[in-house]
Amino acid sequence: MKFIELAKTLLLSLSFFSLSIGAVEQKSNLDSLMPSYVDVRHTDDLNKLKEMKIVRALVVPSRTDFYIRNGKISGLVVRLLDNYEKSLNKGVKREDEKIRIVYVPVDFDQLIPGLLDGRGDIAASLLTVTDERKKLVDFASGHTNRVKELVVISSNSDINLSSVDDLAGKEVYVLKGSSYVEHLEQLNQTIPNNPIKIIEAQEHLASEDILEILNAGIIEITVVDGFKANLWAKVLPNIKVRDDLIINEAGSIGWAVRKNNPELKKDLDIFMNKVKKGTLLGNILFNQYYGRDQKLENLKSSEEREKFSQHIDLFKKYGDQYDLNHYKLIAQAYQESRLNQQLVSPRGAIGVMQVLPSTAADKNVAVAGIDSLENNIHAGAKYMNFIRMRYFDSPDISPEDQIFFSWAAYNAGPANVKKMRKLADEMGLNKNVWFKNVEIAAGRIIGTETVRYVANIHKYYSTYLLLEQKESREYNTN
Repeated sequence: MKFIELAKTLLLSLSFFSLSIGAVEQKSNLDSLMPSYVDVRHTDDLNKLKEMKIVRALVVPSRTDFYIRNGKISGLVVRLLDNYEKSLNKGVKREDEKIRIVYVPVDFDQLIPGLLDGRGDIAASLLTVTDERKKLVDFASGHTNRVKELVVISSNSDINLSSVDDLAGKEVYVLKGSSYVEHLEQLNQTIPNNPIKIIEAQEHLASEDILEILNAGIIEITVVDGFKANLWAKVLPNIKVRDDLIINEAGSIGWAVRKNNPELKKDLDIFMNKVKKGTLLGNILFNQYYGRDQKLENLKSSEEREKFSQHIDLFKKYGDQYDLNHYKLIAQAYQESRLNQQLVSPRGAIGVMQVLPSTAADKNVAVAGIDSLENNIHAGAKYMNFIRMRYFDSPDISPEDQIFFSWAAYNAGPANVKKMRKLADEMGLNKNVWFKNVEIAAGRIIGTETVRYVANIHKYYSTYLLLEQKESREYNTN
């Protein structure tokens, strides 16, 4: 299999940053994540929320909007919500009388459903206001007007686009559940004979991840809000923002609230006009969190293609033997060692799967000679299977989450994952779901290492899968 710019592909990194600005004091712990006592679903307006002294914000974890590092919550959305919390509590002196904003992490495509079914009070993401969304919710859209959704292409591609009509028949990879999908579908109505092939990204990937995948040359075309694309273009050298190719420019962006919450909408409208992009505070916040310098490694693509070719058959062999997806296994190996069999960690872990000799010798693994490539992959796959079957083989846990939990246990140990799941349950989160749930508890117990570990592997796997699908389509076409 031929892999395009594989070095760049596999060097997509999930970075957690801790930034500070003078606008507000950063929260020092995770207490503002949704505790169990606010897990009851309700759809109350602002007056009732003030009585309860709790406002629930639905947030989407990403490297810019909402993230956790060293037990601290930060990001653009957190900064905005901190300022809104300060606004809600203006003139209130006693701490026990102050209103608190708590965060409810969800995937992007669950923002509006979560709002409507009462899991949160504000969909606190920069949602584009569309006609379809306005049928469901109201918007507090003070951030900016006339947001342009722009085509962004890989600068290494030879694709030729002179107008949006030239997207006909081409693959466009976009954020799952986004307004980009809706507007591309509308464009398709004008080119019915050769429609755009709209590909929605896998769950748990954010716009920043998609831009990095584009930067790596794995996809050729995406659509992103113009302000975000142009800021990230400063640090992603291989993307080209096509300011002349506009998918939509009629909308604005803002936070969503339920239609039966007019008091909350009115209060948010007033607040958002004070912090919208273009004000002093708004510019500070937006520029601080978007387009930050990224530390992406650079290796020769030929070296990475050779590594992949040398390893993939063995990963398939032992993936099949232990009923594990071989792309997920090799993605895990890349996270562990960058596919370097010669790597030995300070703790003595060996090879591509970074297996400890004591683990390999355990009766549940019992694979000798892990200094050899094949035995190392065998031991790592067998240990992954043991973890999954011993600790997470439950009908209450989806097969996908069984793998996520097994990755976490491979990194942090099964005992720590047990503690994470227990804490998640106590926090009112779903102990059987990793993303947006147990990963939150993981950040609280042992920091961000395991959170990054699982997220990175998922991103590498998603990229491998994209490449496989692309190669398959090219093969079938030829």
